[in-house]
Amino acid sequence: MLACRDLTVAYGDIVALRGVDLAVNAGETVALIGANGAGKTTLLQTISGLNKVRSGEMLFKDEPLGPRSSAERVRMGIAHAPEGRRIFPGLTVQENLIVATAAWRRLGKSCEAELGQVFDLFPRLKERRHQLGWSLSGGEQQMLAIGRALMSRPKFLLLDEPSLGLAPRLAEEVYDRVGRISKTGLTILVVEQNTVLALAVANRGYVLETGRVVLAGSADELRRSDRVREAYLGR
Repeated sequence: MLACRDLTVAYGDIVALRGVDLAVNAGETVALIGANGAGKTTLLQTISGLNKVRSGEMLFKDEPLGPRSSAERVRMGIAHAPEGRRIFPGLTVQENLIVATAAWRRLGKSCEAELGQVFDLFPRLKERRHQLGWSLSGGEQQMLAIGRALMSRPKFLLLDEPSLGLAPRLAEEVYDRVGRISKTGLTILVVEQNTVLALAVANRGYVLETGRVVLAGSADELRRSDRVREAYLGR
């Protein structure tokens, strides 16, 4: 579904991604792990069209992404739940969700089915559907960010640090839902510092260090890797 080939991205003179090769197949969940500053968020933002590519290419379902705007990528089926949630604090939960349907609701289609699916997945959001975004807890805001991404009818879901800033119990609850989404067959690329949680839901993974892919393999292979255990899982 996604192929990055020799991808290089820079902010001015600072190179954030260096010759990244990465692929995500339809229906699988892939984890991208690494320390702060490794380039994980940069990669997701580049896939979404928020960063320009210096060299290399990205293909989505064999179509080049380079000339596509962010809005076009959403219409192609790419949805992004960004780091820090980025919900609209002055809108209600339901309004935050409906915002993501703009690309296809203008065609006169109802979003009630999608709302029902998100509320089934996150019952807490249904309970708080009329509350303003700012009044939600951190875990609820993360659920809302993921739910909003799902409302756009994605084929490919990008999740950036879904456990960031959450207590362990809430992080596990969020990842329980990510696991459920994965089982529906939706393709997912998840960026995460919590390696244990990410590899628990992933089929495969990549390790990114200083903008380069230094290791790739199945989730089991990465869990057993001495390099991953020492750097991210503890001895």
